[in-house]
Amino acid sequence: MTPRDRVLAALNFTETPLTPLDLGAMRSTGISAFAYPRLVEALGLPPRRPRVHDTGQMLALPDLDVLDALGCDVVTIDGGVTDAYDEPEKWHDYDFGGRLPARVLNPDAFVVEADGVIRQWGSSIMPPSSFVFNSDHSGQPLLGLDAPLPLMDLAEHRRRMVGYRVTDEQVKAVAGMARRVRSSTDRAVFMTDWCGSGLGIGGHSGIGIFPMICKLEPDYVREYHEIQIENAIYNVRAVLPAVAEYVDIVMTTADDWGTQKTLIASPATYRDLFLPYYRRLNDEVHALLPNVKTFMHNCGAIYDILDMIVESGFDILNPIQWPAGGHGYREWKDKLRGRATMWGGGVDTQHTLAQGTRADVLGEIAEIVPYCCTDGGFVFNNVHNLLAEVDAETVVAMYRAARDVRR
Repeated sequence: MTPRDRVLAALNFTETPLTPLDLGAMRSTGISAFAYPRLVEALGLPPRRPRVHDTGQMLALPDLDVLDALGCDVVTIDGGVTDAYDEPEKWHDYDFGGRLPARVLNPDAFVVEADGVIRQWGSSIMPPSSFVFNSDHSGQPLLGLDAPLPLMDLAEHRRRMVGYRVTDEQVKAVAGMARRVRSSTDRAVFMTDWCGSGLGIGGHSGIGIFPMICKLEPDYVREYHEIQIENAIYNVRAVLPAVAEYVDIVMTTADDWGTQKTLIASPATYRDLFLPYYRRLNDEVHALLPNVKTFMHNCGAIYDILDMIVESGFDILNPIQWPAGGHGYREWKDKLRGRATMWGGGVDTQHTLAQGTRADVLGEIAEIVPYCCTDGGFVFNNVHNLLAEVDAETVVAMYRAARDVRR
C-alpha cells in the first residue's frame, strides 16, 4: 500500500495493516513552531528554520523529511503553500525578536516593541512569556445584554462577497500547485484553498455574540448563510473541476461548536440554521468530485451533534476531542462507525500528553488506536496541536507506537 492507498482505505472504512498517520495537514492538529526544532533534532535530521505556516497559532509546516521519519501519509495545500515540495521563494527569514529563528511568508506583518511584545498586523500580540498570538477577547466584541446586536446590511454584504470569489488566475494557480503536488508524492492530498463554507457558530461577530443572533434573529441568519453558501458554491464549482485528478480530501468547514463541557449553541440551532447550508455545499462537492471526501474541523464537546454532522454530508471529522463533554473515545467511534472518519483523537493532548509520562501516552495509544481502527474510519493524530512545551522524544515514540499497533 502507498500512503495514499492507506488513507483512502481508511476513509472508505477498510482496515489497513498499518495505521494511517497525519501531522499538520489540517493546521490545528499540527505542531508548535517552538517545538518543531526539537522534533527535528529528536529525529536525527539536519537543523533548519521552521516555516511558520500559521502565525496566529505559531504552527510549523512540516518538512518532507520529517513526514518521512514519522511515517505520515498526508500532505497539504493550504493558504497557497504546500509541504509536498520546497518553495523557497515564498519564505523569508524572521526571528521573532530573537526568540525563534524561523521563516515566514510576510515579515512585514510583525513589529517588536521595546518590552519584547511582538505585534502582528498592528492588533494581535505575543508577549515574551507566550508562544502564540492573541488579542483582547480573541478579537471579538463584548457587548452588554442591553446593547443592540451587531447586524450587518446584508444587501451590502452580498455585494461585498462578490469580491471574494475566486478568479480565473487563482483557479489556474491552485490547479498548477495541485498538479505538481500529485506528481511529486504518493501521499494523500488534503486541500483547504477555496473550499470553505464561510459558516461557523462564530459567524461575523464571534462566539460570544453570534449564537445570540441565531436565537433572536433566525431569519437574518438564514439570509446571511444563504449569501455565504452561494459564494462557497461558486468557488468550488470553479476550483474543484480544475483539481479533480489531484486531491483526495477537501476541508469545507473549520468551526468550534463545543466548550470543555457542552455545546456553544443548541442542537436545534445547528439543525435549523447550519445543517441545510452545510449539506448544500457538501452535496455540491460530492457531485463535482464523487471520490473526494469532505472534512470538518470542529472542536470541543460536540458529541450531541455527531449524528447531524454526518447528516450534513461531512465524511471526516477532526480533531475528535473526546476528553471534552464526558463521552469517551469508544462512544465517539461507535457513533461514527461506518459513517464518518475520525481524523484525530489518538492521544489526549490536553491531559495525557501535557501532564502524563511517556508510558501514559503510549498506554493511551495502545488502547485507543486498535479500537478506533476497527472497521477503518480512523486517521491518527493528536487532539489539537502539539504545543511548545511538548517533549520531542515522546512525539516520536507516539507516532511510532500508533503506526505499529496491530488490530
